[in-house]
Amino acid sequence: QVQLVESGGGSVQAGGSLRLSCAASGYTANCMAWFRQAPGKEREGVAAIYTGGGRTYYVDSVKGRFTIRRDIAKNTLYLEMNSLKPEDTAIYYCAAGVCYPGSWFLSRDTYNYWGQGTQVTVSS
Repeated sequence: QVQLVESGGGSVQAGGSLRLSCAASGYTANCMAWFRQAPGKEREGVAAIYTGGGRTYYVDSVKGRFTIRRDIAKNTLYLEMNSLKPEDTAIYYCAAGVCYPGSWFLSRDTYNYWGQGTQVTVSS
């Protein structure tokens, strides 16, 4: 049984930092990502990591502020979030799937497995 369990969400003031974790079990993917969904908005890809190519991908709005990394031995995905802004407020979801060099790494359709989400709230 595949499980993705996120943790690390919370409330922080603008300019602060948080680190999200996603512990995976029952599945080892070559591609993992973080998505987020704010109230009234569609779920968007934030960051992805593709072990096949050793590359990371970010949506423009978080470049330079967020870092995605993966601990293969622990099968855990992380998202380091710095310089947080109120517009980063959302539920953050971990996702896992099989990717190829031509995959759309920040597309929901690429991923088969999803966590339950963790709330991140940034106040001004």
